[in-house]
Amino acid sequence: MFKIISAHEAAALIQDGDCVAINSFLALSNPEALHDVLYERFTQTGSPKNLRLFCAAGFGVWDENRFADRYIKAGAVSEIIAGHFNSMPAAVKMALVGEIAAYCLPLGVLSHTIRASAAGRDWILSEVGLGIYCDPRVDTCALNVASKRELVSVYEVEGKELLLYKTPRIDVAFIKGTTVDPNGNISFEKEYLTVDALAMAQATKRNGGKVIVQVERVSHEFSRPRNVIVPGMLVDAVVVCEAQTKGEYNPALSGDVHVPATQMDYYVNRLSTTKNKKAGDQTADIIGERAARELHRGHIVNIGIGIPETVGKYASRQDVLKGITTTVEAGGVGGLPAPGVAFGATIGADMICDMATQFDFYDGGGLDICFLGGLEADFQGNVNVHKIEGGYPGIGGFANITHATKTIVFCMSFNTKGLIAAKENGGIQIKQEGTIPKFKKEISAVSFSGKNALKRGQRVLYVTERCVFELTEKGLTLKEVYPGVDEVRQIRGLLDFEC
Repeated sequence: MFKIISAHEAAALIQDGDCVAINSFLALSNPEALHDVLYERFTQTGSPKNLRLFCAAGFGVWDENRFADRYIKAGAVSEIIAGHFNSMPAAVKMALVGEIAAYCLPLGVLSHTIRASAAGRDWILSEVGLGIYCDPRVDTCALNVASKRELVSVYEVEGKELLLYKTPRIDVAFIKGTTVDPNGNISFEKEYLTVDALAMAQATKRNGGKVIVQVERVSHEFSRPRNVIVPGMLVDAVVVCEAQTKGEYNPALSGDVHVPATQMDYYVNRLSTTKNKKAGDQTADIIGERAARELHRGHIVNIGIGIPETVGKYASRQDVLKGITTTVEAGGVGGLPAPGVAFGATIGADMICDMATQFDFYDGGGLDICFLGGLEADFQGNVNVHKIEGGYPGIGGFANITHATKTIVFCMSFNTKGLIAAKENGGIQIKQEGTIPKFKKEISAVSFSGKNALKRGQRVLYVTERCVFELTEKGLTLKEVYPGVDEVRQIRGLLDFEC
């Protein structure tokens, strides 16, 4: 039977060495009040320590003084398994120097392992991840040598290679909802996502663990059954935090306000937080405008974070948006992906499903086209998005999204650090070259396998601010050069391979 208790009482339920699973997608649906009291308890008592954190996505807000980063930095955590690390700066710093064990696995795979754990299974089999870094024959999902667990192995079924991923054994679930009714049922009306709340609660109870839910309000009326996300039978403790959405709530993201395609630009501009955009630089817009021309009526689409966000803007301006259906790996269908810190939410969604369900659709080849970023690409068409020198962004949903999508469009600048490009007089002017190439003979890690994409018959484009490459049997091939760009001097002369 559930109890409504204080946040400090909830923190006292967590024991040393517990596996704490966090139902969040980066900053969204993240129970900050629970993180805060856990930090306070640890700094005051030194307990709970040696915690193991599990989250299919990530659970930070790009600020090491908020959310779980606070108690990670303080020393309460010994291990993290997640699909995304870039939003957790303190965790990344500690992982890179070996102070904590850390593992990065595909977001969709981790989401599916939660559901499998709820069903009593100790592992899942998946094609996702074959031929890229998490395939133990290629590289490792461990961020450092201190991370010694073997979470992935190669398995063969009826002559077909698959990857075996171990499922988590969860001791405590941290979940954020909106309302608790008299029976302890949890509804999410002000949340932008459900993530994997139900499966996580089921997996936790299967393991004899405790489900702790942070909500905004207590209702004396029973919830409509279809509105319940987590039933009271799975809830151990409820912490009421009346101010949890104060100043942050956006009804266009929760679904309380429907946003027509004609108003998308307005909402995107309100949410957009483009970082470090240099004066006069139009690189992202040039890429987004060209990439959006790959969209066609009837397409089912995924649009990623960063430069790909501009694709949605130009799809709206080109009057294409109303003829396509966009999706977000966190669960949104329809509308347009929210940019910046709100990434994972959907502006004007038609439906928001559980994350594992969305990845069922992706893994099955439901997407017609996707638009994703990239840190670097090599001459074979391989792309790295998860690992950079001095940092570790993580793979996120990238591996699942690219696994079976019919057309993949990578939206990435030709080079970086100093690049300034602009549209002038009907052409593209490269006013200043970047000092770091992004297309090179060798890359530091493989998040996407060009070889596998060719085997699956996928069409793969690499759209930059000056040209478009296409993946062929010969590797990267120069497909298109924009007006105003010198092909020899500004493209081929800057590559260390033939295209």
